Amino acid sequence: MSHFSGDFRRPESAKSRLKDLLLQKDNQLCADCGAPDPKWASANIGVFVCLKCSGVHRNLGTHISKVLSITLDEWSDDEIDAMMEVGGNGFANSIYEAFIPDGYTKPGPSASHEERSKFIKSKYELQEFLKPSLRIIPNNSSKTPEEPSCFQNSSKKSPQEGMVEFMGLLKVKVIKGTNLAVRDMKSSDPFITVTLGQQTAKTTVKKKNLNPVWNEELMLSVPQEYGPLELKVFDLDTVSSNDSMGEAEIDLQPMLTSAMAFGDAEIYGDMQIGKWLKSDDNALIDDSAVNIVDGKVKQEVSLKLGNVESGEVYLELEWMPLDQ
Repeated sequence: MSHFSGDFRRPESAKSRLKDLLLQKDNQLCADCGAPDPKWASANIGVFVCLKCSGVHRNLGTHISKVLSITLDEWSDDEIDAMMEVGGNGFANSIYEAFIPDGYTKPGPSASHEERSKFIKSKYELQEFLKPSLRIIPNNSSKTPEEPSCFQNSSKKSPQEGMVEFMGLLKVKVIKGTNLAVRDMKSSDPFITVTLGQQTAKTTVKKKNLNPVWNEELMLSVPQEYGPLELKVFDLDTVSSNDSMGEAEIDLQPMLTSAMAFGDAEIYGDMQIGKWLKSDDNALIDDSAVNIVDGKVKQEVSLKLGNVESGEVYLELEWMPLDQ
């Protein structure tokens, strides 16, 4: 049973209006970093944004930016009306970026998470690039118009800076690899690392094996401000540095968005609740469905490794909220 079937679907006219708006030239690039083909939107601000920028928007809070997936989430008529009223990225940026200081450069598609966060917070939460008469800043803000947050001395740190809040745990079951690249004479000694934020976990080494079976479970904490899960395959080298055997990124957004929308998975029967779609921009071999199985949110992922001549890796992800 799919969450996106039957009565859960938007009316076709509503979907068509959103699709037509997305096809406009200004909306085919992320409003904040310019990345192509944005798949997310801030319904209350009225802009289309990429995956990486959507994560920053989400952490601003829904009172500032209500983030919705264009393909996964259900939109109300009011939300679509709000997007249509703004008119998209071009008009919104003419307001929110009207007073960007001379010499200031917006973050690009390859910008770091820190650069995105600083710019997006300055743009929408602190409203530093709006015409001064339009700014609505909370009374308890310690920032002044003469000292935008994006130009403040980085040595001024709040007591909370550096603390990381976690929203749950991610269990990564590394099932197997196939057709992995040769890095020794005729074979390789592969192992896999998975990285999320500042955390890295790794599998055991499989000696002389291009089609290793691991079936090993790795556990990572998921921070409130999370990015993609980074997977890398290496050949163990006891003499010099380990040789790369490919890499891939896993977009956690479809799983986490679906899991948050449904809440307690234990009250539901087995069903599909979301999907990560294969595209030219990701490493998926096939579409990856997010399912509730025996009261747990799980996702099977098959990946074609990048930056290498050959290789595939197969995983199973499981989301574990902190209150579980």
